[in-house]
Amino acid sequence: MYRIMLVILLLCSLFEVSAQGMTSEKLLHIIQAEADTVSVQGNSIRFLFNDAMLVCIYDEGANRMRIISPIVEREKLGEEELLNALVANFHSVLDVKYALSDEVIWSVYAHPLKELNEAQVIDAIQQVYAAAITFGKSYSSTNLVFPGNTEKKEKPKAPKILKKT
Repeated sequence: MYRIMLVILLLCSLFEVSAQGMTSEKLLHIIQAEADTVSVQGNSIRFLFNDAMLVCIYDEGANRMRIISPIVEREKLGEEELLNALVANFHSVLDVKYALSDEVIWSVYAHPLKELNEAQVIDAIQQVYAAAITFGKSYSSTNLVFPGNTEKKEKPKAPKILKKT
């Protein structure tokens, strides 16, 4: 029993040592190394990555961060594109998701801030960028795709009216 407890304690201490403890300063340095142009305003970092505009918003107190990129205004899209984006959220955009806010479709990566490491931040930037530029085409953030139906093929059904019970 003593040995088992000792192994558990050692594993826990190794996990804590390997945790990166990402901060806003580290995040900024990583983005500056990856991006073309960087501008900081409060808790947001705006930057160009391969000519696409991305924004990193963080809150150290809440231990959250997002990297986002605007794609297109909602009014410019048809229902098929929106449905394909929802399917892609499950199959092909992996760590990034398509989202709607303020009538704009965005590619979004969200993660606890402190638990991030440098490689994850770089990967997130690349995935947000890829999801933004492939919207309307392959709807993908990497070359990986989860198996299954990757395109919305059936016609939408009339919405069901839910009755209160």
